[in-house]
Amino acid sequence: MTEKHLHIVTHDVPWPADYGGVVDLFCKLKALHKQGIRIHLHCYTQGRPPQEELAKYCVSVNYYTRKKNMGSFSFRLPFIVNSRRDETLLANLGKDDHPVLLEGIHCTYLLHNGALRNRKVIVRLHNAEFEYYRQLAKYEPKLFRKLYFLFESRLLERYEHALADKALFLAVSEQDQQVYRTAFGATQVEYLPVFLPWQFAMGKEGKGSYCLYHGNLAVNENEEAATWLLKEVFSKIAIPFVIAGKDPSERLQRMAHANTNTCIVANPSDSEMQDMIAKAHIHILPSLNNTGVKLKLLNALFNGRFCLVNQAAIAGTELEPYCHLAGSATAFQQKIRELYETGFTEEEAHRRQGLLQTVYNNEVNAQRLITFLS
Repeated sequence: MTEKHLHIVTHDVPWPADYGGVVDLFCKLKALHKQGIRIHLHCYTQGRPPQEELAKYCVSVNYYTRKKNMGSFSFRLPFIVNSRRDETLLANLGKDDHPVLLEGIHCTYLLHNGALRNRKVIVRLHNAEFEYYRQLAKYEPKLFRKLYFLFESRLLERYEHALADKALFLAVSEQDQQVYRTAFGATQVEYLPVFLPWQFAMGKEGKGSYCLYHGNLAVNENEEAATWLLKEVFSKIAIPFVIAGKDPSERLQRMAHANTNTCIVANPSDSEMQDMIAKAHIHILPSLNNTGVKLKLLNALFNGRFCLVNQAAIAGTELEPYCHLAGSATAFQQKIRELYETGFTEEEAHRRQGLLQTVYNNEVNAQRLITFLS
């Protein structure tokens, strides 16, 4: 049987899988390795060190430094792309003619400049990036960063449009798939669900003792969502509410401790975070953008109890039947009161297990990805 080889270029080092942007990457490596794919991994790094763990799943691992300086700023190319230009990567890819999987628009410079025109190339879309950056600008309070996000969004929209006919694209949500078809006229764009580390739905029967919002709080849209929940929802109801995540601002920490029923846990370890997820009764996870897929919501669904979201959090996904929806502060308050008095059932956990075995089945999705390589 002929060996199948694949180059994978990632925007960051995919281990440890400790934030949403690398969970899909690492779980995909494991799933493809299990299917016998010989993986040649190329990682851009911006502070994360080389990881021996990756050698368990890859026949080779190469690292490239992302150049985050003024020399990478361009009026033509998005910064997330131009800061990942590297001639060594081209040289390494040129040693054979194996297919190439580019993880994220971030890693597509060689596709853009034509260096990969004679190769089988697949691009994994992490988001509709131009729309994601537009949303970041909307909620960014600092003027310079707001202007940067707006400028990057404009460059990304033009750049993504130009790429749309140059490769096969694999979207993480049906929403992003449709955006690429309608906004950019892409004809080769498929939906492939994210790869996940969970095999069993672990929501515990009965009741938890608090509501939880979790995420990377250094991301402005996550801080904005947490702030909105504090101001507009939990200041009006006497139900315990915990915010947990990376690098919360001093402002958010002050707000979280201003009420007797709210608090914040800064920079919990992964095990601490998973323990909080398991013990919460309601996961309150509104989203301020409708691109990509929310790994924190999937984490809550498969490891926690009830999930209360808005429409943007589940746009283009199969998750609506497994979540409770609210569209306003008043509706969130009402739903929280109702759910807080309702016990979580074993039947609900079984329903979610079905979702893991079908839509988010790593083995099935790896086999489907392999069909795109030839």
